[in-house]
Amino acid sequence: MNVDRMVFAFAGIMVLVGLLLGLWVHPYWFFLTGFAGLNMFQAAFTGFCPAAKLFKTLGAKAGAAFR
Repeated sequence: MNVDRMVFAFAGIMVLVGLLLGLWVHPYWFFLTGFAGLNMFQAAFTGFCPAAKLFKTLGAKAGAAFR
C-alpha cells in the first residue's frame, strides 16, 4: 500500500470515528470530522499532509499525490 492509499484510508477512518463519537458520546467529536475534511481540502491544493509525512517516515512507498 502506498502513501496515497494510506492517507485516504486514515482520513476515512477519522471521519467515521468522528461521526460515531459525535452521535454516541458528545457533539464536540464532530470537530474531528471537520478537521479531517479541512485537512483533506488543504492537502488537495498544497500537497502537504501531516499523515503522509508520518507514513513516509514509517517506510511506506511514495504515491503519486504525496512524494
